[in-house]
Amino acid sequence: MRFIISVILFYSAIGMMAQGNDILLSGPGQRSDIDEPNFFAETKQVNQFFRRFNGEENIKGVKLLPTDSLWHQANHRQKFINALFDENNQQITASLKKAFIHDVVSSNSPDFLNFHGENWFGESEVKFDRSGTEVPVILFMKLVSENLGSKWIIVDVAYNPYENLYKPDAESPSRFLHPLSHELDFMNLDKVFQSNAHTGDYFYQGFSPDKLSIFLYELNNNRLKFKYVSSVKFHFFQIEGWYFEITEFNRPGMNRGWLISTLIKLEEGNKESLESFILHRD
Repeated sequence: MRFIISVILFYSAIGMMAQGNDILLSGPGQRSDIDEPNFFAETKQVNQFFRRFNGEENIKGVKLLPTDSLWHQANHRQKFINALFDENNQQITASLKKAFIHDVVSSNSPDFLNFHGENWFGESEVKFDRSGTEVPVILFMKLVSENLGSKWIIVDVAYNPYENLYKPDAESPSRFLHPLSHELDFMNLDKVFQSNAHTGDYFYQGFSPDKLSIFLYELNNNRLKFKYVSSVKFHFFQIEGWYFEITEFNRPGMNRGWLISTLIKLEEGNKESLESFILHRD
């Protein structure tokens, strides 16, 4: 019943938003406080970012049909993609942007983003209460197919106390259990657990801690209690030879909404190392 009520409320809200948009766009005298060019320029949704990047909507935000002459049209896409960058980021130079757009649009086989494809994922910074203290935990999210639809799932987590559970140091080789420890019924295990800082030296060195399992354990034991989501961004490796990140910008002017906030030209073998860096796996 609660689910049904939630669905009804959700679609009611969508209907109200649609009515509101009709009023905003209804004609003279109805939207004197709205800056129309800015209203249309803003990329308000992540789904809209996909459509604009692919050239699947017009300048007024109306979805195009595949039969439309502008659908995936190169010049149309070039103008749209050029407007999808954070103009305040000086590290995204004009030459870098031009090279990216050329590779995406002007090649013999143009590249398109695939919402249901691989090689893109979300990153959410979430605030949790941990023993009375507010702490940030980063959750990495991936879209997966299920039945006839899709859903977001948590695939990894980054939280500072989980990152350094074991780091060997210069003294690590000197900390070990003697090969005859079994003759002492492993009574010398006491030295293993005397100092949490060096416990990992006595473990199998080929393992890496499963941070997602630790996170789930702490949730189930109420060590971590959800408070709110503080930020969201998305990482893309779908364009061959490139990585970019999109972030939402809420600010005056036309350059706002979901925009490309980071752009990197990838060299051979850089994709894997950059992805590991983003996921805090190195």
